[in-house]
Amino acid sequence: MTKEQIVANIAKEAGISKKAATVSLNTFVNSVTAELKKGGRVPIVGFGSFEVRKVKARLGRNPQTGETLKIAAAKRPVFKAGKALKDAVNRRKK
Repeated sequence: MTKEQIVANIAKEAGISKKAATVSLNTFVNSVTAELKKGGRVPIVGFGSFEVRKVKARLGRNPQTGETLKIAAAKRPVFKAGKALKDAVNRRKK
């Protein structure tokens, strides 16, 4: 599903214009991004949570040359699906 399709679906379901739906979606994305930049967590009950995890530095390998290289430590944004989302995807009923 593309961003345009999400915007169209929001507009249809909420009975608002596509422009308003675009603003809403962009505001949501920007809000989550800003919170994750601060190292925070964004839980959405019934859906899941966005958070940042630290990844340790490690050694990697260039697949073309086989050369060993150092991969720096980093922060990685992750999404953990909630039970309701998992159940919906797996078609489990309450």
